[in-house]
Amino acid sequence: MSRIKQTLATLREQGRKALIPYLVAGDPGAEETVALMHQLVADGADIIELGIPFSDPSSDGPVIQLGAERALRKGTGLRHVLEMVAEFRQQDNNTPIVLMGYLNPLEAMGYETFVSRAKTAGVDGVLIVDMPVSEANELLPLCRESELDVIFLVAPTTTDKRLSGICEHSSGYIYYVSLKGVTGAALSDHGDIEQRVTSLRGNTELPVVVGFGIKDPDSACAMAAISDGVIVGSALVERIAGLSKSGQTLPTYAECTALIADIRAGLDQTAR
Repeated sequence: MSRIKQTLATLREQGRKALIPYLVAGDPGAEETVALMHQLVADGADIIELGIPFSDPSSDGPVIQLGAERALRKGTGLRHVLEMVAEFRQQDNNTPIVLMGYLNPLEAMGYETFVSRAKTAGVDGVLIVDMPVSEANELLPLCRESELDVIFLVAPTTTDKRLSGICEHSSGYIYYVSLKGVTGAALSDHGDIEQRVTSLRGNTELPVVVGFGIKDPDSACAMAAISDGVIVGSALVERIAGLSKSGQTLPTYAECTALIADIRAGLDQTAR
């Protein structure tokens, strides 16, 4: 059983919801990224999504785009991201790590090389934003052979035909995008999101987690009430940006990630 599946199964048995923070690898540096990953676990993160920096992050809003730019200025590439995961694994062999990004860096490395190195580093899953199921025929079998979960996005605009393919080929969990647009936008119609998540549950036995627009404990608890967990990205990356500022006292790692600790407390309080 994969670390992702085991973690989510344990949470379900406990009646708790998954908390999955996202951060950009290499923002503001490799050392800081690994330290932040450990801090997130201490704050109550169940799974960590680690963003692969890319020069054209078309699905991301300005906050994450700026995070990717900061990482790229430091020369962070896919090889370095895998090295960060391997360093994290020296102290933590339990927390699942999902790499999230775009297809180009994987193609540049080569699918076979990427999957082999990801498995060796300790990666548990991959989520490639711009890789639809119909174009995943080469990568999917390699990931399955190496027991890497492949996670796909489901959006409000996803057609029934595409949804069927996603549910058939996904593993780990389904990532439901709560709104149209890019990361960092605000949640609006909770009722519509609940209806779509309920419909999605009828098509898959995998856990369904909700991302995009979750900025605080209130929005996290609202989305967790209708799903199996929440993903927090832009709101966290925005706080991490404080580590890049010069000419002032830098925040501590715990201060950067305090939002995650607050959301964990809120989720657990709601579950009681």
